[in-house]
Amino acid sequence: MTTQHVNEGGGGDAVVRLNGMLGDCTLCPRRCKVNRLEGELGICDVGAVAVVSSAGPHFGEEQPLVGTGGSGTIFFAGCNLRCIFCQNYDISHGRAGREASAGEIALMMIRLQALGCHNINFVTPTHVSPMMAEAIVKARESGLKVPIVYNSGGYDLVEVLELLEGLVEIYMPDFKFAESAAAARYANAPDYPDVARAAIREMHRQVGDLEIVKGVAKRGMIVRHLVMPNGVAGSRDIIDFLHELSPNTYVNVMDQYRPMYKARSCPEIARYPTREEFFEVYDYARDKGLRLAR
Repeated sequence: MTTQHVNEGGGGDAVVRLNGMLGDCTLCPRRCKVNRLEGELGICDVGAVAVVSSAGPHFGEEQPLVGTGGSGTIFFAGCNLRCIFCQNYDISHGRAGREASAGEIALMMIRLQALGCHNINFVTPTHVSPMMAEAIVKARESGLKVPIVYNSGGYDLVEVLELLEGLVEIYMPDFKFAESAAAARYANAPDYPDVARAAIREMHRQVGDLEIVKGVAKRGMIVRHLVMPNGVAGSRDIIDFLHELSPNTYVNVMDQYRPMYKARSCPEIARYPTREEFFEVYDYARDKGLRLAR
């Protein structure tokens, strides 16, 4: 599906096709095949209605998203990953929030734009992509002009991302793990590395490198990578992949890892990364010539 096709159809065809996947759910690599339309729940623990944890201007995101007016974040509850170190486990694992229809989400988007936010930033949208897509279409019809940010864990299917082409201007995936064993141990997703590589390639194909106008992101891709202790994330391999994809990739090498949730059950990640561990990755990305968030 091309961007032109989506735009000409207002995104309606994409919404229909995404909603059609809920009946035998194959929206993410888990492919749980539960009937979410009838209330059955898979790994994400969310049915046919999105659950919103919070919505408001956020000033803690990357500077090109924040600008002066903030990033209009809408946090979805539930998640298709099961990271044992999740810092938002009450939302992602505990499903804290309230159900919101696509129309209600569209109203949130319009309100955030009115507050001066530079974008609408959907956090953890993978498992609720049909509801998100429908909300985008409704919000655009009601006058939404700011870019849409798809802020995911990187565990996304290419065939779903293809349906979002033309609806999303900025992709912001994580790339968490380079090796299957680590992804299995820490997120119960042994296929994560291959899935994330394919997803990030597709995201970049759609929107390209990050475009910043007067300090504010307008289109493109930002990749986040969290540095973990003892090198378990395989950071150098991830940096190499991103450099191969495009030496102009905008990357946030993150030092926010904390041994939260169940992380202390694994001794190798039961501590903070050292300053040396962080700067080993940061300096490697810098020396590769990638664009680094500050």
